[in-house]
Amino acid sequence: MQSLDVLVVGELNVDLILGGDVTPAFGQVEQLLDDATLTIGSSSAIAACGMARLGLRVAFAGLVGDDLFGRFMLDALAARGVDVAAVVVDPAVKTGVSVILSRGEDRAILTFPGSIAALRAEHVDLALLGRARHLHLGGYFLLDRLRPAVPGLFAAARSAGLTVSLDTNYDPAGKWAGLERVLARVDILLPNEAELLAISGVADVEAGLAALAGRVGVVALKRGAAGGMARRGAEVVRSAAPPARVVDTTGAGDSFNAGFVYGQLAGWGLERSLRFACACGARSTEGRGGTDAQPTLAEALALL
Repeated sequence: MQSLDVLVVGELNVDLILGGDVTPAFGQVEQLLDDATLTIGSSSAIAACGMARLGLRVAFAGLVGDDLFGRFMLDALAARGVDVAAVVVDPAVKTGVSVILSRGEDRAILTFPGSIAALRAEHVDLALLGRARHLHLGGYFLLDRLRPAVPGLFAAARSAGLTVSLDTNYDPAGKWAGLERVLARVDILLPNEAELLAISGVADVEAGLAALAGRVGVVALKRGAAGGMARRGAEVVRSAAPPARVVDTTGAGDSFNAGFVYGQLAGWGLERSLRFACACGARSTEGRGGTDAQPTLAEALALL
């Protein structure tokens, strides 16, 4: 019997979210902010929390340090219903941290990768694949030591009967390389517009969707306040984003990911899955951080 719906593999870090209409300046210039929040960070972890909030059975495989931030992440994920038994704690590394200056619908991000870059293939218990229906991986370009093993991980998942979703997130190196063998094993690709254009190598969203839809099963495109688009083969659908009282956009794309994966696992069509994903993403912007305002299944369905 499958005891999990989704196994999430990826990066784990805390987010320190600072709120205020300021621009950092050197020269020992001190400026005052409106708010500061320490919360769950990382694309993968926020998506995992969103999936669990919707009622999916979720486990996480990742790496943290034996430190304050690592313990914070383990406790916070567990409190949101994510099984963290497979997360490895290594006292030789430091847990990653992102410092985010949030201005409502825009953000500036500084990240110390720490344990993110140290995650290796041997940290991922492949026995978990036998318990799940779906594998989701985020933060691909930050996973320096795991990245070479991702094609093999995806192949093992699909051989075990799982579907696979990927959110590459941004490539800090700006190279967007090494994805050919990865995309060949992806069922659901979850880029934003900048990532779509960079991965496809074209300058037009429609053309980028067409190019990537020929390489993966489904492309679900996040467009922020403009909603989203999705394509499977020749089928293309669009959805607006529901109105939201935006407080912070941190993690909205990851909540979109959670909603879209939920819809696909529920057997919904492309359009309903996309609308549901947009609802999840919009709802998550109404709180500070990526997880506090994530909707339950009933709340997300009400937004449809």
